[in-house]
Amino acid sequence: MTIQDLIAGESKSVEFKESLPEKSTKYMKTVVAFANGNGGKLIFGIQDKTCEVTGIPDDNIFKTMDAITNAISDSCEPAIIPDISLQTIADKTIIIVEISAGRQRPYYIKSQGLENGTYIRVSGTTRAADSYMVKELMFEGSNRYFDQTPCTGYTVTKEEIDKLCHDLKETALKNTRNEAEKAEVKEVTVNTLLSWGVLVEKERALIPTNAFALLAGSPVLQAKIQCAVFKGTTRSVFVNRREYEGAIQEQVELAYEFVLQHIRLGSKIEGLYRQDEYEFPIASIREIIANAAAHRSYLEPGNIQIALYDDRLEVTSPGMLLNGVTLEKIRVGYSKVRNRAIASAFSYMKIIEQWGSGIPRMFDEFKEYGLREPELIDLDGDFRVNFYRNIESNSPIETTQTTQSITQTTQSIQLTDQDKQVLRIIAAEPSITQQKLALEIGWSVDRVKYYTKKLREKDILRRNGTSRNGTWEIIIGEDIWQN
Repeated sequence: MTIQDLIAGESKSVEFKESLPEKSTKYMKTVVAFANGNGGKLIFGIQDKTCEVTGIPDDNIFKTMDAITNAISDSCEPAIIPDISLQTIADKTIIIVEISAGRQRPYYIKSQGLENGTYIRVSGTTRAADSYMVKELMFEGSNRYFDQTPCTGYTVTKEEIDKLCHDLKETALKNTRNEAEKAEVKEVTVNTLLSWGVLVEKERALIPTNAFALLAGSPVLQAKIQCAVFKGTTRSVFVNRREYEGAIQEQVELAYEFVLQHIRLGSKIEGLYRQDEYEFPIASIREIIANAAAHRSYLEPGNIQIALYDDRLEVTSPGMLLNGVTLEKIRVGYSKVRNRAIASAFSYMKIIEQWGSGIPRMFDEFKEYGLREPELIDLDGDFRVNFYRNIESNSPIETTQTTQSITQTTQSIQLTDQDKQVLRIIAAEPSITQQKLALEIGWSVDRVKYYTKKLREKDILRRNGTSRNGTWEIIIGEDIWQN
């Protein structure tokens, strides 16, 4: 420890104690918290509030060191082996107890038991771990994955398995960039799902795992993405908000489209052509939303939250960083999988890349855009990424809606394949309900509502009459959406 370290005070990985407490429990909580996290140092002989070096009396140093070693050995389960050393600062001796990140999580205080004696570090303080965090630590410590665990009380039919196989392949085909990629997309079979851990076999029966429930959008496991636009730079005034549920791969797509609808869209001239350009690299937007869904903790009851402010786009994913994962490692492409089955399925569907290359590429894209680099934040239980907007730019910026009206007047409306699919079905049956439309396409009702709302906002689609007894009217020419 240097003088600069001492002046900096306590942190997530450093805690001071002026002397050895009579009851070892007072510092044993921090010992197990360090072992359950990324490690840390417990330093005896420094006043915690003032950071004053008081030191340990010379005639008591080795007795104190032995007491600390014995207390950790007797109090913690599994065993924790500390690295204890001495350091002299300003002619005063301090004892440094270094605890490494443990591999046999969760660590807990024996006398309090696993449920009540497990602790973690949060913002420089030690607190008891919530029950879902204890489960998360148990999965990690035993090298198991929650998404590959059989889903309690959930059974599926052969038809439901076949439907998931079909849906996954269809999503993969939609995400290909050319015919060559499309030709390489393989069929998803029962054996594929077994190899990923989306299904497990027990006594010759196929059992769905938590990954199956999440990929199929089963209500057995509740997982949502919440999206909102706020006025200003705080969460005080809502401008718009949506909540997406169902299959998690569909949630990613809908959340991505929500963001594109609400960020600024500018244009630039390249040669004779006008090129539309969003204020953020859209590949990075998709990457960070997909990563949130693939790597979040599905044990934690919270939801992924995507918030757009005047100055930034904020994506928050539930779940503390896994053992050995740091912000510095993430920046350079280090990846540790929390949900192995989901990661395999997402990789097949071309939603994510499994090897962490997306994050370094994201930093490169923001540099090319001339934007402030993305901010990665460890919230001690959640993980957040901030994309900062270029609010000082003097370049002409149009909203998405403005650009759409311009393109519409020039007869160059841009429609996605999904837009055209919706319009074709509506053209064949103008009185179709959104529920029936969802069944026809094989989407969730929420996804259909999103697309019909988007088309209405673009003045492409109009609803005449009530939602139950009315009819749809397509305003643009048939040649535009039939191609």
